[in-house]
Amino acid sequence: MSTPALPVPQLLALDWGTSSLRAFLMCDGKVTETRSSAHGIQHLPLPGVPGYEKAFAAIAGDWVKQWPNLPIVACGMVGSAQGWKEAPYVRCPADIKTLAGQSIAVPSGLGPDILIAPGVLFDEPDELPDVMRGEEIQIAGALLMNPQWAVRSCMLLPGTHSKWAQIENGRIVRYATYLTGELFAVLSEHSILGRLMPAESEGKKETDAAAFELGLATARNSAPGDFTHQIFGTRTLGLTGRVPPAGLADYLSGLLIGHELVSGMAGAGDLASVPLVMIGAPALCERYAQSLKVFGKTADAVLDNTAPVGLWNLALAAGLVCAN
Repeated sequence: MSTPALPVPQLLALDWGTSSLRAFLMCDGKVTETRSSAHGIQHLPLPGVPGYEKAFAAIAGDWVKQWPNLPIVACGMVGSAQGWKEAPYVRCPADIKTLAGQSIAVPSGLGPDILIAPGVLFDEPDELPDVMRGEEIQIAGALLMNPQWAVRSCMLLPGTHSKWAQIENGRIVRYATYLTGELFAVLSEHSILGRLMPAESEGKKETDAAAFELGLATARNSAPGDFTHQIFGTRTLGLTGRVPPAGLADYLSGLLIGHELVSGMAGAGDLASVPLVMIGAPALCERYAQSLKVFGKTADAVLDNTAPVGLWNLALAAGLVCAN
């Protein structure tokens, strides 16, 4: 039997981050083919613009040759000040039309231009400013998948820099970033806390649920100013034998996620009246889902990578593709 032919693509979408580059051929809002490479903006084959052009040609040059009129959109750190060309931040409140209207174009080096999405800036008086670049496209994908969430919802994107975004009338009105994933990596790998943790080569097999829940409970029951004392507890719990070495990383993970949930849920307001939508890697989302239940909340939906659908939404708003 012959293999069915793939549909003719309508869009080439790029999710171009710090450490990786992913390319998607899309038709009718769905991904028909995916490729990935390690050529994130910090790992280009050459410095500067020639490096971006070479990385793009390597991952999608044959696609462009086959479909030279295919529109191309991109999101992520490729549009940062350290990227191919800076796409300045759009201030909150921001929706997909605003993002499309303030996207910037760069020559691909192969003929067509690439439309790069801007990030989103939250900067209100008397509040800490905040930035996102890439997550706004994931949010746009979730909203295209379920337009009801556009009315009012809370989007949680766990990760290296977790985001809690408040959505109203299709716009990102405010959000907060938590350095949870990066802080865990720094503390466990580059501080005294890691001295008692087993080395990665020893091959930890499973999560210590009790240690993780102890971290969550410690965060939930904390008082103002307790955070750094509780972090040091990762070491003292190990020294006293109250948490085994294999469970110390789980305690620290629970503690950091717990403090994020305490703050994120407080900032989100009445989560009982709005959908809480989680977007991210399945394993990490599962850990957050378990943590939310300890805090008395269940995620209304858990989504994997919504960046391709978000890039389709960007192309729709920019008039590069047509709705079904």
